[in-house]
Amino acid sequence: MMLTKAERTKQFILETAAPIFNQKGISGANIDDVLEAAKLTKGCLYGHFESKEDLSLQVVNYMLKCNGSKLATAISKGKTAKGKVFAFFDFYKDPLDTHIKGGCPVMNIAVESDDNYPAIKEKIAATLRSGQELFVSILNEGIEDGEFSNRLDSEIYAFKAFAAIEGAVIICRSMNTAKPMRGLIKNLKEELESFAI
Repeated sequence: MMLTKAERTKQFILETAAPIFNQKGISGANIDDVLEAAKLTKGCLYGHFESKEDLSLQVVNYMLKCNGSKLATAISKGKTAKGKVFAFFDFYKDPLDTHIKGGCPVMNIAVESDDNYPAIKEKIAATLRSGQELFVSILNEGIEDGEFSNRLDSEIYAFKAFAAIEGAVIICRSMNTAKPMRGLIKNLKEELESFAI
């Protein structure tokens, strides 16, 4: 399906604004940053977005959709439950080089929206819940297929792995090194393999 000129312009604005919002946050990013990066006028931007709040919400939607799509593509390359989980881990192997400049958009948005943006906080909570549910369902699929022992508590492992990976993204970016992430991923893979049948 071909996009109209207006739809292409709006998409361009979202793509241009995403790294700005991901790096500066919702509070720190401003309309002038987006206008300068996109080389557009205020009139053009406001022809597509009602306000900064509307732009912020749509940029968040765009970043979550983009992140979810790239993660789903990575996971889908795994042919087994273990392969899918390992693909999830490998998606995060270099926290200094993220697909949207500035780190993991899910964590960045989650931290900022916690107390300040209730509508965005709800979107992030839904994204985190669905991510956890997917992770658990992959592990349960592995148990049902006889790939993993039923000693594996899929909910606990999924939560621990997800929390560790997301926390490691923040720590690695703060310390400007991917090395701890590589060690963490290796450890998480070894733990999962200890449940292999």
